[in-house]
Amino acid sequence: MSDSGFPARTLELRSTVTDDGAVTLAVAEADVPAPGPDEVVVRIDAAPINPSDLGMLFAGADIESVEAVGSAELPAVRATIPTGTAGLGGRLGRAMPTGNEGGGTVVATGDSDAARALDGKVVGFLSGSAYAQYRTVHVASCLPMHPGTSADDAAACFVNPLTALGMVETMRLEGHSGLVHTVGASNLGLMLNRICLADDVPLVNIVRRAEHVELLRGEGAQHVVDSSAASFFDDLVDALRATGATIAFDAIGGGELASTLLTAMEKVASEGDEFSRYGSDTHKQVFIYGGLDRGPTTLNRSFGMSWSLGGWLLTPFLGRIGQDGANRLRTRVADEITTTFASSYGMRLSLAQTVDPDHVRRYGRMATGEKALVTPHA
Repeated sequence: MSDSGFPARTLELRSTVTDDGAVTLAVAEADVPAPGPDEVVVRIDAAPINPSDLGMLFAGADIESVEAVGSAELPAVRATIPTGTAGLGGRLGRAMPTGNEGGGTVVATGDSDAARALDGKVVGFLSGSAYAQYRTVHVASCLPMHPGTSADDAAACFVNPLTALGMVETMRLEGHSGLVHTVGASNLGLMLNRICLADDVPLVNIVRRAEHVELLRGEGAQHVVDSSAASFFDDLVDALRATGATIAFDAIGGGELASTLLTAMEKVASEGDEFSRYGSDTHKQVFIYGGLDRGPTTLNRSFGMSWSLGGWLLTPFLGRIGQDGANRLRTRVADEITTTFASSYGMRLSLAQTVDPDHVRRYGRMATGEKALVTPHA
């Protein structure tokens, strides 16, 4: 085993749901296991808080209800889960590690050739427990970066990049030629825009604020639609007509946006066709992959009969394309981590700051430009 030195203990964030309908997010101590043959120990210098992390961190709690608990040495916050603990039975009373992905330097390795090859390298990794100072992870969970790549850049090399690439791959696999994305100004949205520009894929970017239209235009986006504008539906129809997009990826989830997308697609698809009580033959598809709006998804059935609405998750998609397909996407991410897949952050937080109520309320709103990067050694 290659061992450049790592401590026996680490600080980490743990989330615990209790049967009184509350969740506690706390800084805690944990062991750092020595690496097995195909494992490495990573000193974690950066880990993003993605929207998908908030479910594990706070279990659907009301972010505005957070209050400080814990001690000065091991601070924590507590929040109320307004819907109770239904569906959370597997978590009750369990202090669970958090953080889907992170970046850092390999400081110790197991004895296998694959593990030794990562010694001293900056890697991004996927673990589900990235909010910690050190982690022992399997080599298959690591993506080695090219020399000169920082831990900050490596930290977000899995969730958003592979999701954005997966959207384009899914579009092709499902037989569509253009797509719609509903959070165009997010880190993921900016990545997707760059991919589509590079790969000549027609893309409709939906944003929620007028200033984000200019942001996307500055990034070279050709079709940007502001959902807060009075002309939103007509603008959306024009963009769909120009792109031929018939598949959408929706991070909002609740409300009527999915229905509006299907209706606008149907309007374009029906233009010039003879009337049919069943609508056009063009298949229209919306995948919900996030839950920025946790309310009910409302469908107003004004889009014919050739449509589908479903969920989309990264892990099943990667299983669908197989290891060779996943490796192809991972290679592209490593090659373009500082360009196509560059991320930006509105705040950098130590582990203690991540459980400060004011910071929780800020990053918990998931507002564009307010994404947090956890820096465990700060």
